[in-house]
Amino acid sequence: MNVNSISGLKFVLFIFWPWLVNSKGEQNRLLVNMTLVQNATALGAYCLDGSLPAYHLHRGFGAGVDNWLLQFEGGGWCNDIKSCLDRSKSNHGSTRYMNKWEVFSGILSNNASFNPDFYNWNRVKIRYCDGASFSGDAKFYNGTSLLYFRGQRIWQAIILDLLPKGLGHAKKAMLSGCSAGGLATFLHCDNFTSYLPKNASVKCLSDAGFFLDERDIALNHTMRSFYEGLITLQGVEPNLNQNCTSTLYYPHLCFFPQYALPFIETPFFILNSAYDVYQFHHILVPPSSDPRRHWDHCKLNVTACDTSQLNILQGFRIDMLTALRDFYQNSTRDGMYINSCFTHCQSETQDTWFAAGSPRIHNKTIAETVGDWYFSRNISKEIDCAYPCDTTCHHMI
Repeated sequence: MNVNSISGLKFVLFIFWPWLVNSKGEQNRLLVNMTLVQNATALGAYCLDGSLPAYHLHRGFGAGVDNWLLQFEGGGWCNDIKSCLDRSKSNHGSTRYMNKWEVFSGILSNNASFNPDFYNWNRVKIRYCDGASFSGDAKFYNGTSLLYFRGQRIWQAIILDLLPKGLGHAKKAMLSGCSAGGLATFLHCDNFTSYLPKNASVKCLSDAGFFLDERDIALNHTMRSFYEGLITLQGVEPNLNQNCTSTLYYPHLCFFPQYALPFIETPFFILNSAYDVYQFHHILVPPSSDPRRHWDHCKLNVTACDTSQLNILQGFRIDMLTALRDFYQNSTRDGMYINSCFTHCQSETQDTWFAAGSPRIHNKTIAETVGDWYFSRNISKEIDCAYPCDTTCHHMI
């Protein structure tokens, strides 16, 4: 499978996870209706196909009525006209093809037993339909096909729609996201803070969004090349962190979280697996680097990996921890949870966020660690031991 089609297909497994959360029956799931942003046209904020952007809002209550959690949806990217045209005809490029009701679970749950710290906040899921982690600002038209690369405007339109609905006087707020949405959190964290009251407590959380600038097993910069195409096509570079782009010789590298992170001023939490399966399959071992498919069995089942393959995977973990070393050692306001599970995205799924059998590091769940960090209750930097030591993992490979 070509890296240029990095999109919904790879995320089929994750689409179904929320439906597996609750064995007690459908009545226990929280389903939240879609809101189309009608004023988006005034900003020229359109999905790839020209449809209106959208979000799902579930109102807070009680002590959380003035607190807000915004969650970017994930779903890969597109970096050329063909893959973006294909995407524009799917639920990752058009609100016309999206489910109008979304399951809210994990960090989006309204049940204190499942989401003890954020259950009564206003919770928003921002739908993803631009293909560049909400960061592009361009348009393509060749007389036949029309594509809008307007992720930056979509972000702005949704924020402006939410401000008069209560976000504008938030007392506490957190911007979060999963996968490509987790990357969007790095890109928009400080901008989110700029919209909110000066006395608000604002923080950001990225789940499975720490995509590494890493050579693949053939020593090619496959992901760097992919992002270069995306940035050029979708007009992303002007929307990257200006302090970062003015510092690096190659400004487009600021799309990678490891280069943007030192310039983010808002408190930040990084939730990631050291063996993130998406990065394993598409950054470390993309199909282009394994034409004879020696890694197929290992990709499908980590217990089938041979010693050499396991050593390469351990090297990837070391590279991720090295990229995070300064963040871990020198930051006092930030948090992290780097576990050793072969998985991707853990905050929106109940059984990995907060449940009896959830993954744990030093006996702490992800939800407990994030809550301790946000509310400054405890030190919240956890790094797991290397695979296969963690017996609490939910491997989704």
